[in-house]
Amino acid sequence: MKCRELLELCATGRKRCHLLGTEAAGIVIGLDLEGRLFAVLKGEVLNRVNPKAVLGTSNQDGYLNPGGDGLWPAPEGSCLGYEYAIGRWRVPPGLSGARYWITESTPATTTIRAELDLINSSGLGIPAAFERRVSLATTGDSLAMTVVESIEYLGACRWRRDECLLAPWTLAQFDCGPDCEVVFPAVAPAGIWDLYDPSDDQRRLGSDHLWHTRTDGSQRYQIGISDAVDWIEYRDPRCGLTVRRSAERLPAALAYIDIADRPPTEPPQAGLGARFSVYSDTNGFMEIEAAGGCPTAMAPGQVMAVTVTTVYSKRQV
Repeated sequence: MKCRELLELCATGRKRCHLLGTEAAGIVIGLDLEGRLFAVLKGEVLNRVNPKAVLGTSNQDGYLNPGGDGLWPAPEGSCLGYEYAIGRWRVPPGLSGARYWITESTPATTTIRAELDLINSSGLGIPAAFERRVSLATTGDSLAMTVVESIEYLGACRWRRDECLLAPWTLAQFDCGPDCEVVFPAVAPAGIWDLYDPSDDQRRLGSDHLWHTRTDGSQRYQIGISDAVDWIEYRDPRCGLTVRRSAERLPAALAYIDIADRPPTEPPQAGLGARFSVYSDTNGFMEIEAAGGCPTAMAPGQVMAVTVTTVYSKRQV
């Protein structure tokens, strides 16, 4: 999809958006699309775009995933997660219906913010503000996007980690197919774990000292990756696209958490703190994900933040 086509689609769907950079090299920020970010290089939108989500509205009958690069709250499942407040999986309406506004804008940086209320699986209500400070740098063949992903706790109560978990979690979505894969530096097998069914047969350790995990749509799976890994990289040889994500290490006050999509009757698991994650879906899309952390105790005004840099490169094929 061309950048101009995405901008026109947003206008048709009456979804506010903001262009950081240019239609040749920039980022389309969907203010009414969960604050999702769509990278543009050489006039082409690189992230997955779901036109139905741009033209429609998510409701109780179904969730329309916009694609792009989104900021979600972690964890997803468990008794402290945010996707099972009604007993079954559902994207919180506060998230899918969030209306972001621009708090700062320069030629190279845009900051957006939205306030929304979250409810975890235990019924605890968490008022929060999501903020994304987006910075852009480009060269002829690549685009670098650095985002400070923040969730600010707006409530008046103090919560321990065994009562409330909350961390920023950014998910970048792409179309995928044959020969697509994600690679990352070699780490002991214990530093990789499955969040759904076993997927050992989808990955191998190459002679290049990188793990290679297939994201060709042949199996639905998700893996968590420990903080021993500093970056992950999506490769789509069909169009020459390479996308590398890195995330700054957390300060001592924050710790990585279990982000898994666990049943709401189960507690989150200690020792499974994910810094990165890879999701592959049989519907022809995948995600490279980076997560922040949560403090030992969450106090009023607490800000959970992580800085994530995504570098997009595209060569001729």
